[in-house]
Amino acid sequence: MALANPSRGYAMNHTDVTYVDARPSARTVLAALWTSTLFVFAYVDIFTFFRADVIKGALAGKVAGPGFEIDQGYLLLTTVYIVVPSLTIAATMLLRADVARMLNIVISGLYLASIVVSVVGEHWAY
Repeated sequence: MALANPSRGYAMNHTDVTYVDARPSARTVLAALWTSTLFVFAYVDIFTFFRADVIKGALAGKVAGPGFEIDQGYLLLTTVYIVVPSLTIAATMLLRADVARMLNIVISGLYLASIVVSVVGEHWAY
């Protein structure tokens, strides 16, 4: 199959194309993992609202389960909880490698611990 303009350096047929499997840098992988984590957080938050107990709790101004009051303090803390991994994406790409590495180790460990604590006693597995 000939391509439109061979004078511009395009291959004459599709068999001339060579694909190279390039490995992304560690920084790119870490930034992608933090981005994926944020998507999972969004997924869980969005689909949690399909649960009747969560909807009823939100309408009553309480977090279903632990019963925390949904007020400015709670919403500020949840915003900070999401801002940290969001900024970690930029920090991973911009900070010196040794600083970014330590930051990723510490923050991922803290988030792992917070997620484990939050699922203790939870009856839904999603």
